[in-house]
Amino acid sequence: MPARSGAVLGIDLGGTKAALRVEGDGGAEESVLRWPAPAGPAADWAALTAEIRGLQGRWGRPAAVGVAVPATLDPAGTVTAWPGRPSWNAFGFGGALRGLFPGTPVAWADDGDLAALAESVRAGRGDLVYVGVGTGVGGGVVRAGRLFPGPARGSCEVGHIVIDRGGPRCDCGRRGCLQAAASGPATLRRAGELRGSATDFDTLRDALAADVPWAVRAVDETCAALATAVVSLAELARPDVAVLGGGFAAGLGGFTARVDAHARGLARPGSPAPPVVAASLGPLSSLHGALALARATQTGDAQ
Repeated sequence: MPARSGAVLGIDLGGTKAALRVEGDGGAEESVLRWPAPAGPAADWAALTAEIRGLQGRWGRPAAVGVAVPATLDPAGTVTAWPGRPSWNAFGFGGALRGLFPGTPVAWADDGDLAALAESVRAGRGDLVYVGVGTGVGGGVVRAGRLFPGPARGSCEVGHIVIDRGGPRCDCGRRGCLQAAASGPATLRRAGELRGSATDFDTLRDALAADVPWAVRAVDETCAALATAVVSLAELARPDVAVLGGGFAAGLGGFTARVDAHARGLARPGSPAPPVVAASLGPLSSLHGALALARATQTGDAQ
């Protein structure tokens, strides 16, 4: 089936799911795919292919495709590291993507970078930092409307800023990364330790809303870690605003306000911390960034 006029497809890959959105002819459709178990690139790719074919059956072949990727890829598009889904290591993602969309312009970029760019466009601010909290912690920096350091120099790995060299071990193998202290799983582990029993997200959310001490402490430690990273980034990038996104952050009441309060407490004289605000696009920042990448690829204007 030929593509509808101008239809583009954005895909946001995550550690537990993939989100897809197609836009064209004044309409749009979204879908969410939960990765199958057990984890493995063959089964994952088959499930993703089936989801895409379903969208194509209704929308036709997309004119361009953009993908937000949390993994580290080499220049050929081979996965070199994805702590959230380690079975993908050595998977030829770029070749598989091109094979899935023959003759269609396709591009991929770091999910945190794309989320930062999407939030910059939505907010109309050319200078911001973005931190997304979900299965992992990602982020990006936008300077004068463009990604920093830029695709040619790699992604901005906010989740691997070291905030405590004696802190917990990260999935990357190093101690003290922001991701090891502030991701969704890290927060739930801390909550479980403080509570004395395993804790899921819904239990944490409800306990936080009720000001239960173990929940407040678990979340507050995460927010303090995020604020440390935000203030450190601000010392380098001097953003107008820090944007906090990701599904985990969006699902907890008062989360952004806690990070903002910790950031203000870390400010030094003459160097105020940037205001920390919730992502305008909520947990969909990376997905909308993928769509923006698809459009830029279609027109040859990718950063």
